[in-house]
Amino acid sequence: MVVFVVVLLFMSSGLESLVPFIGDKRESIEPVIVVDSREASSALKVLKGLRERGVVVRIQLLDKGDYVLSDQCVVERKTVSDFVYTLTRRYLFDQLFTMKDVYPKALLVLEGYLPVIYKYSSIQPQAVWGALFNLAKNGIAIVNTGSYKETVDFLYTAARQEQIVDKRSVMVHACKKCDTLADAQLYFLASLPGVGREKALAILEVYKSPINALMNVEHWSKMVNGLGPVITNKVKAVLSSSYTVSMLDDAVGESKK
Repeated sequence: MVVFVVVLLFMSSGLESLVPFIGDKRESIEPVIVVDSREASSALKVLKGLRERGVVVRIQLLDKGDYVLSDQCVVERKTVSDFVYTLTRRYLFDQLFTMKDVYPKALLVLEGYLPVIYKYSSIQPQAVWGALFNLAKNGIAIVNTGSYKETVDFLYTAARQEQIVDKRSVMVHACKKCDTLADAQLYFLASLPGVGREKALAILEVYKSPINALMNVEHWSKMVNGLGPVITNKVKAVLSSSYTVSMLDDAVGESKK
């Protein structure tokens, strides 16, 4: 079987970061993967496979992408036939490029036997190769998996590399671009743990600016509706704690409770 893989060399950790996956079973922590709720309903075998591997699966509606592997990495999954079908519709490229704007490591997983493109009568193979090249040259990494089982293996390995090896946390970003100063302020506060868009709006209504809000984080639970001591303490910990690699372990541990 011919397997096509185009992977843009975008991982700053380099090839040496693959070493921990070769015969090393000492690491017991399993990764967390956020799965889009629509993908979860149509890819039941993939979800089941991830859970059987020990992945902590969180399901929620995502703006873009199907699987969030870290604060920097997101994956869109398409079967080969679905990909060919969407080539005539511009929204696929807009969707992927928007995804790339928010997550530096944006990947497209093509699931299925890629040479089947030569059997389609409605579209030329050159159009498929051209589309794949266009995505790759614009920073979208493309990985071809032969089956849902290979997709599970890839997602599991990629998530472990992002979270366990590269020590990145899992964070879902909104795909709306910060076209205005107000958008940027809202996006910044919404990215804090437990805050989100609605609470970020409430914070800005009270404190007017992000810097003023951060300087008064001690009073959020008293001044802002919906912000109790649990969220406030998490935000304070993020803002005031010294960065250490053990923070990832704490985050993963919390997700399993």
